[in-house]
Amino acid sequence: LISLPPPSGHRPTAAAMAHAPTIWDSRGPRTMRSREMSVLTGPGNSGVIGADYHTTPLERRFSPYDFNGGTTVVIAGADYAIAAADTRMSSGYEILSRNQTKLHQLTSKSVLAAAGCATDIMELRKQLGIRIQVYAQNHAKEMSTPSVAQMLSNMLYYRRFFPYYAFNLVAGLDDEGKGGVYGYDAIGSFKRDQYGAMGSGQNYIMPLLDNLVGHKNREDENLPLSAEEAVAIVKDVFVTAGERDIYTGDRLEIKVIKSTGVTTELFELKRD
Repeated sequence: LISLPPPSGHRPTAAAMAHAPTIWDSRGPRTMRSREMSVLTGPGNSGVIGADYHTTPLERRFSPYDFNGGTTVVIAGADYAIAAADTRMSSGYEILSRNQTKLHQLTSKSVLAAAGCATDIMELRKQLGIRIQVYAQNHAKEMSTPSVAQMLSNMLYYRRFFPYYAFNLVAGLDDEGKGGVYGYDAIGSFKRDQYGAMGSGQNYIMPLLDNLVGHKNREDENLPLSAEEAVAIVKDVFVTAGERDIYTGDRLEIKVIKSTGVTTELFELKRD
């Protein structure tokens, strides 16, 4: 508390002391003393309680979540699937890492792309890996991409009262060798789609994907995209997002999933 000057002969009235406010100091709540009242209500004073006194309890806030930024994109083709994400990890206006992957290979034909709280994503990835490994040991075969997608939905729904702060996309090949991508909300609702985007740059990228991949509101012929064309589109949309979103940048990581395996490509983005 601040030290109070002498009251200079001014004394608060009994009526004023009867309505003395409750203040909070380091020992908790208490009623303001007459000497303190005299300083606040004496000549030349406005009667406003200073910054070192609080008429309400001090409030402390804590959140178990932190948004670490980043953007993820997935695209599915006839015989391929692509998962891409930038490698910047931020907190507020600070860049914590320029080389943090957001792509996690789950099986030889499926990749998880996740943005959000890095610690929650790490825990989710760990639990997914354990379950996929147990499945492989119990059934003597690798879990299929649709099964991985359903399992992730179940895990997110199980944590619906304290959700993982993760924006998830799964890309991979199904049992017929066709590409498929799956998008999720926080508690596990999901659907299969042709393309998708999540994270801080989602609003900048989705209109471009709607036009270039989804072919929405276009009258020209909708030709299927090759894997090389889809990769080129992914690079362009991330360059665009990096110009507007401070949480997207540094480096782009692209994983192309085909029946022959998963290949990884890196592409440099803005570092400011």
